[in-house]
Amino acid sequence: MIGKRSSITLLIIAEIAGMSVWFSSAAVIADMQAEAIMSRFATAMLSSGVQGGFAIGALIYAALGFADRYDPRRVFAISAIAAATFNAALLVAPIGGTMAITARVLTGIVLAGVYPVGMKIAVGWGVKDRGLLVGLLVGALTLGSAAPHLLSFIGGADWRASVGASSAIAALAGLLVLGVRLGPHHAKAPAFSASVLKRAWTDKRIRLAYAGYLGHMWELYAMWAWLGAALFAAFSIQMATAEAASLAKLTTFCAIAGGAFASVGAGFLADRIGKAETTIVAMGISAFAAIAAAIAFYGSLFLLIAIVIIWGASIIADSAQFSALVADYAPPQEAGALLTLQTALGFALTTLTVQVAPFITNAIDWPGLFIVLAIGPIVGILAMLHLRRITEE
Repeated sequence: MIGKRSSITLLIIAEIAGMSVWFSSAAVIADMQAEAIMSRFATAMLSSGVQGGFAIGALIYAALGFADRYDPRRVFAISAIAAATFNAALLVAPIGGTMAITARVLTGIVLAGVYPVGMKIAVGWGVKDRGLLVGLLVGALTLGSAAPHLLSFIGGADWRASVGASSAIAALAGLLVLGVRLGPHHAKAPAFSASVLKRAWTDKRIRLAYAGYLGHMWELYAMWAWLGAALFAAFSIQMATAEAASLAKLTTFCAIAGGAFASVGAGFLADRIGKAETTIVAMGISAFAAIAAAIAFYGSLFLLIAIVIIWGASIIADSAQFSALVADYAPPQEAGALLTLQTALGFALTTLTVQVAPFITNAIDWPGLFIVLAIGPIVGILAMLHLRRITEE
């Protein structure tokens, strides 16, 4: 019978594989556009549809108590296989059509049974080291999100090969997770209740933790979704189109994947200097990097690559700590519902930012978008500084 280390390792691998379908369309959007004409709305919906679906799915899974009423490993497995199936629909759907967009929304809905349920399984293995356990799962989420860009880099202009590969990998996740054991601290969490809306607003600490998280999410998924397209635009000015596309895919993978290691490091740092303090540091670096990327956008390629890799590492490093803060301040019987609400609000916001990004870019170009994204972490820093003040009084 496998123990804690083996179970967590297997869970991390399954999480990476299961989340590999999240950005499968965003990673190949340029290749799709080369094959068929898509409206700006359809282009954005291929990415933002997943975010919107996830926000809906998070509430559905929580309200129906799937992970509590049934074995969470089976919920994870079924959800991962369903995500693989919906993602594979891109192979037969008209490019940028209603069927393709619907498939992305459905993919997001069922991914709510992969990432949050994986977190639930992980925290069942520890109490004192839960910060690290959450950090490891966020790192797995990050690597999974980066994977489509690597698959697209390997597959070149053949976008169907990378979409098919990500679907196969996600289906494999559904099988791998069945080998994970549930930890000794696994327990049922309460289903979502409308009563938590009052708690989320009246408890100032939780409200500020939410504000910090929303500032973080304002930037995160818009950057992840559109970085590849932005880099392609920058690189294609100085090199051939095919080379620019290949380098953009590889750089985007490195930038997003770097956040996986930063998430784990931030987990250790939070245990030493504090969760709120860790988020302030991460958001400060992220905001600075976003502005620096805007300034360097049309300059040296090597400088731009270095900046976006720093940006990619810092942009996700703080994510787990916002959830940990809410868990710290919430009554135990309401923690699950408050975390669900936090996640749903965050991904609902990303639906907006991912959707409007192409329109912002059309109006003020890619550097302008980067500046707009930097507003999120700046607001988040202000919220976390306020949280520090009221908790130290």
